[in-house]
Amino acid sequence: MPAANTTLPASGQRVQATLDALGINSRVIELTVAARTSQQAADALGVQVGCIAKSLVFRASRSSRAVLVIAAGDRRIDEERVGEVLGEPIERAAPEFVREHSGFAIGGVAPVGHPAPLVTFIDSSLRRFETVWAAGGTPHHVFPIAPADLVIASGGREIDIV
Repeated sequence: MPAANTTLPASGQRVQATLDALGINSRVIELTVAARTSQQAADALGVQVGCIAKSLVFRASRSSRAVLVIAAGDRRIDEERVGEVLGEPIERAAPEFVREHSGFAIGGVAPVGHPAPLVTFIDSSLRRFETVWAAGGTPHHVFPIAPADLVIASGGREIDIV
């Protein structure tokens, strides 16, 4: 179960500051266990795995742009579909690329708080839920957010990506 956290690490503070600046009423909290996967996060929170909004950074094959895909934890991302919408294929990104462009390590990539805006696509199936949980900058930190607020906060384009 999550525990309230008054002292966030720098990455969690960056996420919280972004949420605050956007006027989104949500708090980054610390989990008692690491949640590097959607299933681990769901188990720690006691929610369905679909309620986990996983943030994955891909690399656009031709332009080398960073592409953030936010998807429900119970869905598999259709990389070909994302590439079609983007206008160029995407590929898995190396951990260094993810950190450089998102500001976070794999396993804790938040949907907000990046050094610069990322091309972002959001899985429309997240709307099945009133509240979803997203990474808060580390594998130990998460925050709750309404799917509509997630679209606004991330600046993403909502599409069917799974």
